[in-house]
Amino acid sequence: MNTKLKTSTKVFSLKVFIHLAALLPIVELYYLAFIDQLGADPVQRVIHFTGIGAFNLLLITLLISPLAKKFKQGYLIQVRRLLGLYAFSYAFMHVLNFIAFDLQFAWSLFFNEVVERPYISIGMVGFVLLTLLAITSHNTLRRKMGKSWQHLHNFNYLIVILVAIHFYWSVKSELISPLFYIVLTVILLSFRYKKLKAMLLTFFPSNT
Repeated sequence: MNTKLKTSTKVFSLKVFIHLAALLPIVELYYLAFIDQLGADPVQRVIHFTGIGAFNLLLITLLISPLAKKFKQGYLIQVRRLLGLYAFSYAFMHVLNFIAFDLQFAWSLFFNEVVERPYISIGMVGFVLLTLLAITSHNTLRRKMGKSWQHLHNFNYLIVILVAIHFYWSVKSELISPLFYIVLTVILLSFRYKKLKAMLLTFFPSNT
């Protein structure tokens, strides 16, 4: 078996694993919700599960490049887009669950929540940015956008920061979990120090 075929097999196998790992838990979640087996507060459990799932997937996308470089497994880069799309899918379900089950599609209440609750405002900014990344993830748009595509997708780092803040502010007690995620976020972003610095300079150019 030649090297190219081996790589293709590894990528295919990893993608199958990602599909199963992302889809099976969400199918089980909604099944348990349907048969009323999610405990005393199923709405909050569904909202939390999809939100933390999106956060986990975002962090895994940040982990891909360091792992690929450290262990010289370049094929890992080929699954990063799939992970990003699943992160968006979980985030979309997180927002949809909040609107459908918590607010009962009361759109005026939803907009009031976005305006009046800072943690929801930050979460929605992150979701809008993530939506832009998902829309522009297609290869055709990537080619058309040229260098601006990379500039846009560097916002992935900002999204993770916003999500970490959203999670921390949304928790009224038991801060161990959000603080743990903040530490993970800082560690993973530390590998992108130069990219983060370049991104910040585009918005806050140095006068010196």
